[in-house]
Amino acid sequence: MSAKRDAVPIILLIEDNQHDEELAIRALSKSAVPHTVVVVRDGAQAIEYLIDGITRGSNTVPAVVLLDLKLPKMSGHEVLRRVRENPETRLVPVVILTTSNEEGDVVKSYALGANSYIRKPVSFTEFCFSLVISSARRRAWRTRCCAIWCANIPGVSPPS
Repeated sequence: MSAKRDAVPIILLIEDNQHDEELAIRALSKSAVPHTVVVVRDGAQAIEYLIDGITRGSNTVPAVVLLDLKLPKMSGHEVLRRVRENPETRLVPVVILTTSNEEGDVVKSYALGANSYIRKPVSFTEFCFSLVISSARRRAWRTRCCAIWCANIPGVSPPS
């Protein structure tokens, strides 16, 4: 079955803490890009939305998933593992958004296919700054990787 996609991007926020949910929604509302935020509050609901709902065609594939690691019913790492195993969702960008400072959580998240890892700050300003910095780092990394890759292909020059 072909996954359903909407004209207005869906941001799926998987977060069990109401304060962190409000902070994320407030930060996302500052974006100039139109979007809809869908919130689920535990790992089981995340799988229901991402795997079951998308496979059935009743839910829209999100443009990005913001995933907490410390969730009830199923860990964020397990949600990420299942998302990456499913053909309908394996390419959906997943940003880990967590309070964890554990190096093991960072390593495991990237090993499971996370696109980015952001530690939750304590204030709205810090949260917005983290999102901007994470986005800038990803762009810089892509530019560097592309330049290295293109430099190794005869006749191809890196983008400027």
